[in-house]
Amino acid sequence: MTRSAMMANQCLFALVINHKNRAMRTSNTAEMVTISRAEYEAMQAKLTTQNKQLEAKSAELAQALLQNQWLTEQLLVKKRKLFGSSSEVLDQMVMEQFAHLFNEAECWDAAGRKPAVKTEKKPRKRRNSGSVQDIIPEGTPVEVVEHRLPEEERICGVCGKEMVEIGKEVRSTLQMEPPRFWVREDWYYTYACKHCEQETGEAVIETTPMEPAVLPGSFASASAIAHIAVQKFVMYSPLYRLEKEYERQGLKLSRQTMSNWLLRASEDWLEPIYDVLHAQLCRQHVLHADETTLQVLREKDKSAKSKSYMWLYRTSGDAAKPIILYDYQPNRKAENAETFLNGFTGWLHADGYQGYHRLPSQIQVVGCLAHARRKFDEALTVVPKEQQAASKSAEALSYFAKLARLEESFAELTAEERYTKRLEQEKPVLEALLAWANALKSKTAPKSALGKAIHYLLVQWPYLERYLEDGRLEQTNNRAERSIKPFVMGRKNWLFSNTPGGAKSSAVIYSLVETARESGLDPYRYLLWVFKTAPALAVQDKAWAEKLVPAAAPIYCYVPGRKENAI
Repeated sequence: MTRSAMMANQCLFALVINHKNRAMRTSNTAEMVTISRAEYEAMQAKLTTQNKQLEAKSAELAQALLQNQWLTEQLLVKKRKLFGSSSEVLDQMVMEQFAHLFNEAECWDAAGRKPAVKTEKKPRKRRNSGSVQDIIPEGTPVEVVEHRLPEEERICGVCGKEMVEIGKEVRSTLQMEPPRFWVREDWYYTYACKHCEQETGEAVIETTPMEPAVLPGSFASASAIAHIAVQKFVMYSPLYRLEKEYERQGLKLSRQTMSNWLLRASEDWLEPIYDVLHAQLCRQHVLHADETTLQVLREKDKSAKSKSYMWLYRTSGDAAKPIILYDYQPNRKAENAETFLNGFTGWLHADGYQGYHRLPSQIQVVGCLAHARRKFDEALTVVPKEQQAASKSAEALSYFAKLARLEESFAELTAEERYTKRLEQEKPVLEALLAWANALKSKTAPKSALGKAIHYLLVQWPYLERYLEDGRLEQTNNRAERSIKPFVMGRKNWLFSNTPGGAKSSAVIYSLVETARESGLDPYRYLLWVFKTAPALAVQDKAWAEKLVPAAAPIYCYVPGRKENAI
């Protein structure tokens, strides 16, 4: 029988404990105390329970600490978005990490010191020289107002003879006035032949042909509609604000009337041009896409507080003429993009939204490195400032910095040359970034800011590296983000659309306005040209809309100084 078995058969065993005699003893003694197995096991069970409780409390504390860390990170990220700089320019700290990681000679020498490179400072240009001639465009009309002394004051006070002009002093000022309004009456005369009437008794009557109205039955003019459209969609001024402004000038033009003008003009004249641009857009090989929220109050089967979406599609940098189109949809389903891009075959730059990844196979989605970089930039903000330079987030940003620097150096190359250079120089950096992320994945808390950044990078990787497939592709989707910003700025002012029809009209007007601006056109002059030309041209030519796209606008529609963009 083993020793453990023998001990199991015993009923009692001895346990020696040392304790102090609490009954006035003058010395410490060791006393042998005998307890039963049941008491011993009860003590062991009690200790085990206490240990488990301590372990549970330790786990709860650790979880609470992680949650507190996560909440702190989220707070710092939100504060950065609200109050921090929106610029993504590489700062000095990341430049140092960048230099160490890639051993750039021009950034860091072998001894770890910054090289003393003398740079010539360019002379700083003054924004305003004080001369009105420096700010006005060429051809601005000049009003001359002459100021002379009255004849009686031109008499010399010494000899009494008349004084003569010997020079002048000119003071130039910039004059402005609020928008003027007036009524234009077009008189179309009717003519009759009195001779025929006397000879035959029947009058021959000829009427001056009337020019087609931009909105038949309305007193709206092409200039009025163009001005209101620019005020709302370029200057982001809501119609209720325009109503108040006009009211102060004595013009009682309601917002409802202005809204009806915009809706009708959009439907009659701008939407056909939009359709032509849509067809041209889908014939491109490289596009960009993005989307943002929109609130529509009176939408069928939806509450007023529910979200609708404004989608954006635009040409890339390889297009001869830019096209920027907005598309209103009640939801964010991938079918919206599939329907809009029907007939398109090629590459589509987009963010990480999964809806784009469900598009048909002929559309290849290209990810955005700027979105991936932004995740690590947010993770850097939650790191204590004194630890940021040596942090993993800064190390990740140095990879993106290297890629951006290389891409900038390839800007003037052809698409074929850029494709070759990317494979030679950028692909190794991408592979190093991927290896770095895979090695760090298991060592980083998944719910931390850095863990989320790494997860996003790895999940999106097949799309992020796709820009290497063609030299016409771009590293980021920043083009789409810049183009959707005007709509976001306008939404901050007018907040919502009243009806789906109004949202669709806004999408059409925004599309033509932003395409015009990207092409170097003045939106007001372009819209004025369209509204003046379209009614008569539509009577003569069924393909009138193709002749009124921004690329076909006359020279006088361009912003002064940008006429070189016209072809």
